[in-house]
Amino acid sequence: MVNQQAWRHVLQGVAGVESGRGPVPAGRGSDEALVRALYSEHAAPLLRYALHLTSGDQQRAEDIVQETLLRAWLHPEAIADRPARPWLFAVARNLAVDAFRARRARPHEVGEGALELVAVPDGADRALESWAVADALRTLRPEHRGVLLETFYRGHSVAEAATALGIPAGTVKSRTFYALRALRLALEERGLAP
Repeated sequence: MVNQQAWRHVLQGVAGVESGRGPVPAGRGSDEALVRALYSEHAAPLLRYALHLTSGDQQRAEDIVQETLLRAWLHPEAIADRPARPWLFAVARNLAVDAFRARRARPHEVGEGALELVAVPDGADRALESWAVADALRTLRPEHRGVLLETFYRGHSVAEAATALGIPAGTVKSRTFYALRALRLALEERGLAP
């Protein structure tokens, strides 16, 4: 264990305060001494604790240890008059909890392997289906094809289709029914039944 008096001297130099004399400029040497002392005495137990908190994830555990020591370096007054280890362990735990909550708030990350499994729509299937549907429409009787053209492809109502074709609305309805039935059979023959 680091000598408490030497430890306080390092902390006082880093904090920029010397007992009773006001601020003292913190030097680079005292900063390095603080980080070296913290690391040499607490890094191994802190890493074991962080590994436990992260379920064995070495990289996240090392990140937690690094961030914990950085916060101790930025706030040396927090450990100036008390043992450093409990404060370091509390900071490490808080960092692990914060990281866990942040991961739960974001969607699950996936690697590039998942992107290779995603099919890219290229339009070939759609083109083949439209050719098969056009072929099936050609097999229909002209009156059935005409009524489907007016009602489905041009989007006309039954009354508008009746006017365009010059037939009664009831005839448009019955031809539409039989045309759809014939189209379904033609599509089933081509393996494209809905």
